[in-house]
Amino acid sequence: MAIYVDIEKNFRGFSLRVKLESVSSAMGILGASGSGKSMTLRCIAGIETPDRGRIIVNGNTVFDSEQKINKKPQDRRIGYLFQNYALFPSMTVRENIGCGFRGNKKEKESRISDFIRRYQLEGLEKRYPAQLSGGQQQRVALARMMIGEPEMILLDEPFSALDGYLKEVLQKDMQQFLKTYSGEMIMVTHSRDEAYRFCKELTLLKDGKVLTSGNTKGLFEHPGLVEAARLTGCRNFSRIERLDDHLIWALDWEMKLKTAEKVENDHGFVGIRGHWICPGEEKQENTFPCQMVEDMETTFEYQYLVKKVGAEEAEPLWWMYPKSSFRDKTKEQFPDCLRLPPEHLMLLKE
Repeated sequence: MAIYVDIEKNFRGFSLRVKLESVSSAMGILGASGSGKSMTLRCIAGIETPDRGRIIVNGNTVFDSEQKINKKPQDRRIGYLFQNYALFPSMTVRENIGCGFRGNKKEKESRISDFIRRYQLEGLEKRYPAQLSGGQQQRVALARMMIGEPEMILLDEPFSALDGYLKEVLQKDMQQFLKTYSGEMIMVTHSRDEAYRFCKELTLLKDGKVLTSGNTKGLFEHPGLVEAARLTGCRNFSRIERLDDHLIWALDWEMKLKTAEKVENDHGFVGIRGHWICPGEEKQENTFPCQMVEDMETTFEYQYLVKKVGAEEAEPLWWMYPKSSFRDKTKEQFPDCLRLPPEHLMLLKE
């Protein structure tokens, strides 16, 4: 992907200031609801007009406030899959797909038939959106988007309205679709799992501003900022005092910890993901005698709130422990000590 976005947009008292630059074929924008994710996509697609800035897609300037360039959506070669698919309720499947066609009118009907076969919609041509399942609606929306032969596709939280088994099926279908798509993709989501699964590069957005960007796996491993760690799913944080290059005092957990990463003067916090906490032995580094504060059982794991024994004023840590089976007895065999492995401690800036 070659995309450059540097825009400002004010709307309803909200200010969006976004700068994106990527060469990845699959980029994600992760942020909470109201952070400006969808507005960013709408500006790229041409549905909304930024107040100022520039947008360049594959060397093609589609918006430039100084040069007075603002190409129409249909001239940008960008496909947009809306959150709720945005199918026209009074149009049939065939008519909805035809809305996305941009070529020679003589070829329109044959192209529509081709895309109906390609997306396995045979027999549904005369049905209306309300008569389709969620999976069928998504395939119609994809066919309508792809019949226009876009150079780039924008996916606006395509799974947010789905639950359980249907979401898993459609995510699998989307993965297969992206493998065959030769263009570029940007997905916005508030789900860290979706971002990790679909996106090679990731931008974290908060309150209309970019927090950080980078390789997706790298950002999950080394988010750098407290808010970036929080957005990528970390729940355990403590303020720190630096003791030396690889030693800290975790103020909120009341424990001394060794770190694999060098402690810099501007590191103010430490974090660890609950799945990286593990049972430990008393003499191991970063091991503390623990007490259970609260426990919860989910389908495939136990979740515990734990504290260091004797540190009654300390903040508890979330510990996630996977079950080996539905008859797992970990809950009845709670360990005496837990360990925070140095290699999984994340040193963070505010």
